[in-house]
Amino acid sequence: MGKIKVGILGATGLVGQTFIYLLKDHPWFEITEVAASEKSSHKTYYEAVLGRWRFSSDIPDNVKNLEVKECKPKLDCDIVFSALDASIAREIEEDFAKNGYGVLSNASSHRMDEDVPLVIPEINPEHLELLDVQKRNRKWDGFIVTNANCTTTHLVLTLKPIHDEFGLEKVFVTSMQALSGAGYPGVASLDIIDNVIPFIRNEEQKVETETLKILGKFKNNKIEMANIAISAHCNRVNVRDGHTECVSVKLSSNVTIDDLINAFERFNPLKEYKLPMAPSKPIVIKKEEDRPQPRLDREIEKGMASVIGRIRKCNVLDYKYVVLGHNLIRGAAGAAILNAEYMYYKGYFREYL
Repeated sequence: MGKIKVGILGATGLVGQTFIYLLKDHPWFEITEVAASEKSSHKTYYEAVLGRWRFSSDIPDNVKNLEVKECKPKLDCDIVFSALDASIAREIEEDFAKNGYGVLSNASSHRMDEDVPLVIPEINPEHLELLDVQKRNRKWDGFIVTNANCTTTHLVLTLKPIHDEFGLEKVFVTSMQALSGAGYPGVASLDIIDNVIPFIRNEEQKVETETLKILGKFKNNKIEMANIAISAHCNRVNVRDGHTECVSVKLSSNVTIDDLINAFERFNPLKEYKLPMAPSKPIVIKKEEDRPQPRLDREIEKGMASVIGRIRKCNVLDYKYVVLGHNLIRGAAGAAILNAEYMYYKGYFREYL
């Protein structure tokens, strides 16, 4: 099959740049359009991000001279990856879907809509069946598929294998979230140096609700939310990239630590598909007593794995562990690209080829 033409909405921001970085030389997708706010439009992409390109490698040659367009459905592409801020994403993404584009969104605006799939391919690819419902409900030819919040993504990747094998009743999670999760320019240095900020707007609600939708079952053309009690505390800390989460779980079965470790290590449902962005192991266990750590472990599996350590008994629930994940790669742009790769592999994009 040929390459799909893709556009990036919100291309000049931190997540938009990450899309461009990750899609360089992609075997299935080719960036043909970049779009952003009115202040960036009509510049070349190089001019629009001058002084703000965050990666050590240069802007890809096929992108740097593209004209930045407005985020309107007049783009020469078939699907768009949306890195738009949630405050403006809803209307713009719907406009693209109405005009026949496929929208792979990193924004939170549509994640909890009843007819919009919130997908992690290793966990709930069957939720893509909601697209038929979505197209009937909304009477459009395009579609919207979302990926999860960055904190939710790494949490739920670790919850899925133990929920399937042992049953999951309660989850308590405390996050220590990287500065890049706040976008650019993000948190002022005088607010975060020598400090922890124990509040990230809407973050705890996202973790608590998105997890239940992702782990829910697709029945009778809708998602039945998982019956799990979950409590989240979310904090911003002085780390560049990589969210760390301390997780405690109560299970429905009596299991050993070895049972838990074996469940994590066996979990690899995408292995047979050979998707370009898929990690060879979605869950990596570190056995050192002081790991995972963001600076040392966030790039494991090219930033697409959830890295677990410190698996041990919990005196309040059953077990506890630490999970680390790259928030910009697997937690944002990489997640949307992996969704698109799964859809490409399964034939959802045949009409664009």
